Amino acid sequence: MENLPDSSRVVITGLGVIHGLGQNADAFWSSLVAGRCGIGRVAQFDPSPFATQIGAEVRDWNPEEHMDPKEVRRNDRYTHFGFCAAKQAVADAGLDMNREDPDKVGVVIGSGIGGMFTYETQLKKLHDGGPRKVSPFTIPALIGNICSGIFAIEIGARGPNFGIVSACATGTHAIGEAMHMIRRGDAEVMVAGGAEAAITPFAYATFCAMKAMSTRNDDPATACRPFSLGRDGFIMGEGAGVLVLESLAHAKARGARIYCEVAGYAATADAHHITMPDPEGKGLLMAMTRALRAAGVATDQVDYLNAHGTSTPYNDKFETLAIKKLFGPRAASLPVSSTKSMTGHLLGAAGGIESVICVKTLQTQTLAPTINLHEPDPECDLDYVPNVARSAVVRTVLSNNLGFGGQNAAIVFRAL
Repeated sequence: MENLPDSSRVVITGLGVIHGLGQNADAFWSSLVAGRCGIGRVAQFDPSPFATQIGAEVRDWNPEEHMDPKEVRRNDRYTHFGFCAAKQAVADAGLDMNREDPDKVGVVIGSGIGGMFTYETQLKKLHDGGPRKVSPFTIPALIGNICSGIFAIEIGARGPNFGIVSACATGTHAIGEAMHMIRRGDAEVMVAGGAEAAITPFAYATFCAMKAMSTRNDDPATACRPFSLGRDGFIMGEGAGVLVLESLAHAKARGARIYCEVAGYAATADAHHITMPDPEGKGLLMAMTRALRAAGVATDQVDYLNAHGTSTPYNDKFETLAIKKLFGPRAASLPVSSTKSMTGHLLGAAGGIESVICVKTLQTQTLAPTINLHEPDPECDLDYVPNVARSAVVRTVLSNNLGFGGQNAAIVFRAL
């Protein structure tokens, strides 16, 4: 991709994070490098009746410190997270909308589930008090594109604006598609990522019914154990990860600080099963292969892989298989980690948060670990950076995300 003109190369200039491990990118990253776990007993509702009673919540959180209180009341918790992470990212990028062409600035912040808090609250009002009790702001608050819409209103961005919904691949799809919008000239700057707030009774009931989440309620900090023998499901997380992308030419022209380049991206489908990944990893293998090809990166140039690594029996095994198929003998020495062991699984926000992690990996030359990896599954036999962060020379990183429906996304970040 170095051969592309600067107008077609896309770089990252801003980062924003809202998570229980840190309410900005630097605090969040410091927690990860220290191996801290953000998972605890759920406090937003009484989890006692549920098989899973733990999650990675955002606590000590007051959105009114970052948003107009009226807008806080009108919008869902997922939008609060995404809006505030986007605001951080724009500030971090030093982006001054008074100096920008608003028609060339866009927003794509996706959510896998959308306004679950709003849905549950308003449904209860309907049940208890009848239709007159339902808020007129219900539909705008719960739909998955509204975070993009209200943030565009906030900064006056009139470029491409919508929400992507592709389950747990959402955040990566949003960032990758934003990259393409810049490359084809639809925008010069894109604010992109994912936001999710699904730690609610109804969402927990549904995932518990699927038996998808861990039930290690007695020890939340060790419950999420990707690639370990005896792993028993994912742990729900909430929050947002949002990045500012812009053309290299635009970033240079305004003297922006540049973190790295978004060098390649691909999206594929397993076409296999509604929830289980392809046992041969074919869809993910194709996504990784195409992302590297789009970036002009050979497999021996990848220095680190941030895995989807959900801590579910099938995902970790099949993702490991796909990595081994792609990298061959080199897979054994390629550092791979699942930061979900600390963050929990943020569903549609996972790709946003994990893209921030990839950028911070390049910036700090440090690999965040996979914690709780003390008894590896024999079928998961790669270098998962177990338990302790590691210094490394890193110039190119690859990140994977998979979603229900068989949707796969892979994205490549590279130092300039």
